[in-house]
Order: sequence, then structure tokens, then C-alpha cells
Amino acid sequence: MDTTNRTAIDHVTLEVTDVAAAEVFYDQAFGLGGTVRVRESDAPTSGFRGFTLSLVVAQPSTVDSLVGTALDAGATVLKPVAKSFWGYGGVVRAPDGTIWKIASTAKKDSGPPTREVDDVVLLLGVQDVRATKQFYVDRGLAVGKSFGSRYVELDTPGSALKLALYTRRAAAKDAGVDPDGGGSHRLVVHGDTGTFTDPDGFRWESGPR
Repeated sequence: MDTTNRTAIDHVTLEVTDVAAAEVFYDQAFGLGGTVRVRESDAPTSGFRGFTLSLVVAQPSTVDSLVGTALDAGATVLKPVAKSFWGYGGVVRAPDGTIWKIASTAKKDSGPPTREVDDVVLLLGVQDVRATKQFYVDRGLAVGKSFGSRYVELDTPGSALKLALYTRRAAAKDAGVDPDGGGSHRLVVHGDTGTFTDPDGFRWESGPR
């Protein structure tokens, strides 16, 4: 199959037990529109689901605003918002179980408060970063950044989301949770790369839902 230049991610779908409640939460918490969608599923899942979603923003006040509305809408804190050597951010868990990291590389505000999201990043926690990277390269995705067997960013120009690979243990540590978990990831990635399941069980479907 020729996958040349077929690299765009249109959106992701989170599989949830209560669609109406999840739609209300994401509208109130982040307001991401069609980039993150939901659909009903009762597939068994437990513990860490093997992925996180990140909102990358320009300044700390935006982090505070988005974390604040997420908590008001029913999210719980996994890592409190704080400054670190890399910037400013925190991690929350949505009522449906999805883990969200909201972060900025800036430690000080450079302008008026906003709620603008610069990037949405899907981070997959995988068993073997090198092997999974090669799997995606074979499907037509290019590598943007690579740090050997530790971390990879895939190049998905024109996509609504960015895609990165981390080891499962490192992804869980970054999120502040135990790496153990099983069952469904409760996640589907929609794009123009075709319909398939990757080596770690993450499902992709062609085109918009």
C-alpha cells in the first residue's frame, strides 16, 4: 500500500461510558471543538491506558485557566500546577479517565491572559520505541525528532494533533500514575494513514468519524 504523504491526523476519539457527560466536560474544560471527540464504549479497561493528551500553551496564565476550568468541570489533579526546569504545568485526569497534561515552556506571562492552545499532542506509551517508530515509518509517517529508544516525535504536517512516542513507564511517570494497566486503551486515532492497529494495540481509522 502506498502511504506516501498520507500523514495527517484529523482528530482522536475517546471511548467513554457516558457520551453526554463527556461532551459537557470537554466543552467546559478545554473547548477543543472537533479535535477531540467521544463515542460510547463499555470495553473493559483498568489502570493506565497507555497514553496521555497534552495541551501546549504560551504562558502560565493559560495553563492556570485551562486547569481551572477542567477542575471546575470535574477533573481531578494528578500533578499540581508548578514551575519546573522545563517550564510550568500540571496534569489532571478527566472524569472519563483520560489523562491531560497542560503545560507551557514559559515560566512568566508575556501578555494578557488567554485560553489559546498552541498544540495538542498525543503521547503514546509503547513497549519498544524503536520498533513502534519503525512501524509508523513503514506506514508513511516521517520522524521529526528522535532520541533513540527513549522518545520520538513523528512529523504529521497539517494535522490537528501532534504525535509522539515514549516508553510506557516514562509516560506513566510523566503523568504521575502507576504504569500498570490493561484492557482497552479507549482511544481511536482518525487520519489518512488507513485503518490498522499498531504493535501496542492503538487503533487507527481512516478519515473523519
